[in-house]
Amino acid sequence: MKKLNIGIIGVGNMGTGHTRSILENKCPQIELTAICDINPDRLAQFPDIKGFTSALELYQSGLCDAVLIAVPHYDHPPLAKLAFESGLHVLCEKPAGVYTSQVRQMNSAADKSGKVFAMMFNQRTDHIYRKMKELVSSGDLGQIRRVNWIITNWYRSQCYYDSGAWRATWAGEGGGVLLNQCPHQLDLLQWICGLPSKVHAHMHFGKWHDIEVEDDVTAYLEWQNGATGVFITSTGDAPGTNRFEITLDGGKLVAEGGKLSLWKNETPIDEFSAKNTEPFGAPKVEYIQVETDGQSPQHVGVMNAFAGAILDGTPLIADGREGLNGLMLSNAMHLSAFSGCEVDIPFDEEIYFEYLMQRVKTSKQKEKIKEIIAKTEGSY
Repeated sequence: MKKLNIGIIGVGNMGTGHTRSILENKCPQIELTAICDINPDRLAQFPDIKGFTSALELYQSGLCDAVLIAVPHYDHPPLAKLAFESGLHVLCEKPAGVYTSQVRQMNSAADKSGKVFAMMFNQRTDHIYRKMKELVSSGDLGQIRRVNWIITNWYRSQCYYDSGAWRATWAGEGGGVLLNQCPHQLDLLQWICGLPSKVHAHMHFGKWHDIEVEDDVTAYLEWQNGATGVFITSTGDAPGTNRFEITLDGGKLVAEGGKLSLWKNETPIDEFSAKNTEPFGAPKVEYIQVETDGQSPQHVGVMNAFAGAILDGTPLIADGREGLNGLMLSNAMHLSAFSGCEVDIPFDEEIYFEYLMQRVKTSKQKEKIKEIIAKTEGSY
């Protein structure tokens, strides 16, 4: 069997999980040939794997054909760009970065390199969301009219945020619940429903915790076709909720509790409204519990698809360039909250960056500001 030699950059929580998946033979086309972390103690966990404390040294070692980047958010684009320039394929953890102008530079480097670029959007492998995507994209249920997602089932106590000085800081993470917990949901929302054209967000910064960044968000969304939606998230609710609801001309889809439900209208809403003669009439509805294939390979599925794309030319789960879309939605929500105004998508990315840097300068991790600005390559 053909094998892809891969190096993992960052062996913290996520990187360690990916390392173990490969070592446990869950990725038969991948050979782990190197790991990299600035903390030597993390490298010592895997004494049989060649370890580096410098990503550039790993890139130049000749041991790898590809890298999986699993480091703090700000470092995703610069490390990916350097990998492309070194002739390596790249699989990047979410989010793609902290701000869109940074990610556009990464995408441009990917285009110039001709290498395979993938994003770790493992929730796209979930059988429920894949089926929602299929049903919405088919057009059989008509156009989207309304979207609601309440995603608050990741309560975090203060000790979670106290576990690392970089956590929940503008300089360390670049945001809170939107950038840490929600990248998958924001990606799924735009993947299934399309990218909204307008956002008006209300956020609370450190409402439920002693942190700098947002831990409570309610955002109004609007699409070009007139569809509207609400996205609600928080790390302060216990118990929380995860309910994703899409209302279309032909019915309503609801993903909740590990199942997908469809209430299908006998007659599409607009058609019924035009023909109905009863003042309180409504379309007849059939309830269907939607069948799926039940398969959700998650992170391993993304890694195996990445190897397959390089070795066999098979499709990726998510092209890395698509990481821009969910981040654009996240940045738009932040910009709306910062400015107190409705924000059109696309928005002025320089203005967003200026707002972000104002917060970075007063961050608990403000000593990182020079390093962060250096990585913008003059965009500050």
